[in-house]
Amino acid sequence: MSIQNPVFIPGPTNIPEAIRKACDMPTIDHRSPLFATILHPAIDGCKKVLKTTRGELFIFPASGTGGWEAALSNTLNPGDGILAARNGMFSHKWIDMCQRFGLDVTQVDVPWGEGLPVARFEEILRADTEGRIKAVLATHNETATGVVSDIAGLRRAMDAAGHGALLLVDGVSSIGSMDFRFDDWGVDVAVTGSQKGFMLPAGLAIACFSEKAVAASKSATLPRTFWSIDDMRKGYAANAYPYTPAVGLLNGLKLATDILLSEGLDNVFARHARIADGVRAAVKSWGMSPCAVSPDLYSNTVTAIRTPEGFNASTIVERAAHEYGMAFGTGLGDVAGKVFRIGHLGQLTDAMALSGIATAEMVMADLGLNITLGSGVGAAQAVYRHGTPIATEAAA
Repeated sequence: MSIQNPVFIPGPTNIPEAIRKACDMPTIDHRSPLFATILHPAIDGCKKVLKTTRGELFIFPASGTGGWEAALSNTLNPGDGILAARNGMFSHKWIDMCQRFGLDVTQVDVPWGEGLPVARFEEILRADTEGRIKAVLATHNETATGVVSDIAGLRRAMDAAGHGALLLVDGVSSIGSMDFRFDDWGVDVAVTGSQKGFMLPAGLAIACFSEKAVAASKSATLPRTFWSIDDMRKGYAANAYPYTPAVGLLNGLKLATDILLSEGLDNVFARHARIADGVRAAVKSWGMSPCAVSPDLYSNTVTAIRTPEGFNASTIVERAAHEYGMAFGTGLGDVAGKVFRIGHLGQLTDAMALSGIATAEMVMADLGLNITLGSGVGAAQAVYRHGTPIATEAAA
């Protein structure tokens, strides 16, 4: 691999130099007033990115997986019913965590490439007249397949069913890059991590709790110490943590939220949509298709690309790394060897995306696939160009 090349994995993402420097700071006393000037602005900035004024936000020194555990352990009791769909590797992993906690999971199996089955969820919730199901799990953006699901629609379905379950959402590969509306969508717990849309190294799990989820935490009996939001809240009130925080990463997070908000969230989301459109135009020019089965499911942070039947897609990732020093994402779980993934989130521009598309073309041509060099680049350029040709003196 080459550290001079951008990465095109769906996280960790490329780190802006200013954020890297913000994380590289001298040791400070994390119980001093100075820490408060890092902690509270980072929390407030994250809440603005999640579009919440009512949620209570906690930042744990962990990955997104730790955020999943915080969501479960703070709101549920052993044996509680969970409703979840398995439509990708990360929904699969969250279901596995629930089962290890002794929760009673109703699992809806969905072909990988499809989104959450909102209508089926509504049917199941309507039939649950005794309220056995205490939480619905939803992966907003399934990183393994490049599929985005309709969280607002899921909330409407839950409300239509008249069911009181909590809505727990994995927004790890969407928040900070795609629109996420914690309050408007009626989310009860949203989980994300530092290493995706926030453009930081891995190491921070960010979890936002609604008033309903906080109320549930008062009677929840699943074991928690490290993940206790009550302990964390007490620490925050004293401008501290209940244990040693990752001060440098929090300082980077403070700056990352400033950068996102300064660009403007609508502009951030539009940039990701445009870059994704260019990648998908390239995929079409190659005669291939996304793993996501329909355009309404296309993710703006990662595209999983189906390669021809019988071709091992993992060889694209391996050759790109070994011969060109560039990183793409491999297929995971049910789509291992069937797709490779181009991550297009975080610190990324049109020009950077073109370098990834061009390299993918070279690799696939090297491996004998029927790829015309420049086809994908040209298709993406047609998306990325800013307008009509500018008249020059020579042309005149």
